[in-house]
Amino acid sequence: MFSRAIVRIPSKSVVNGLRATDLGPPLYERALEQHSEYISALKKCGLDVIVLDPDENFPDATFVEDTALLTPNVAIITNPGAPTRQGETKQIQSVLVDFFQSIEAIKHPGTLDGGDIVVHGNHYYIGLSNRTNDEGATQLTEILNTYGMLSSTVEVENGLHLKSSVAYLDNNYLVALEDYAILPQFQKFKILSIDTHERYASNCVWINGFVLVPKGFPKAKSTIEGAGYESIELDMSEFRKIDGGLSCLSLRF
Repeated sequence: MFSRAIVRIPSKSVVNGLRATDLGPPLYERALEQHSEYISALKKCGLDVIVLDPDENFPDATFVEDTALLTPNVAIITNPGAPTRQGETKQIQSVLVDFFQSIEAIKHPGTLDGGDIVVHGNHYYIGLSNRTNDEGATQLTEILNTYGMLSSTVEVENGLHLKSSVAYLDNNYLVALEDYAILPQFQKFKILSIDTHERYASNCVWINGFVLVPKGFPKAKSTIEGAGYESIELDMSEFRKIDGGLSCLSLRF
């Protein structure tokens, strides 16, 4: 169960956020509205939400998930794979010192994005992607082992992050895009397979019995609800334009 979440209000510079596919620039005012709705959803899930001010220096800073990995035993500051995002971690660390006694960090030449980590209990699946390299994964594994946790790596064949295609809910349910649903390391889970045409919906978020799902993907929503979950549907149109998903917008702990 989670009790808190950290979010950051989008800055005006969010319109210049990184993007792999040109879906047009996000509409700033609409992004603010969608972010406010996201915060309301977190509160509905029972979370105390810590809201950080916008940071105009970093267009992608609203995607706070990539800056840290929060575990029960230690907070781990990442080293984001996109050079333009590496300055985001300093302010996040200054916030986390109020909540964690132990804080570790991924160091150069290792890179790691929080969006590449899928957590199942004491086990951390680390996606090897364009944003998370082998050295970053090795450093993370060493830190996790020091604090009594386990890990393994997964090659990210498509999508920005591992969480672009895979989401652990609870009760052994794993939401996975079709390509990932067949991987040997995931066969111990009860797979909720997501059709390729609704791939964006693979990035959903379990919070205290609810599942946040992006609006506009009825088949995925039905699949998740069919497993017994109450969904909260959120419009993510403006964040999708800059490669962001539901999990990206918060650090939950």
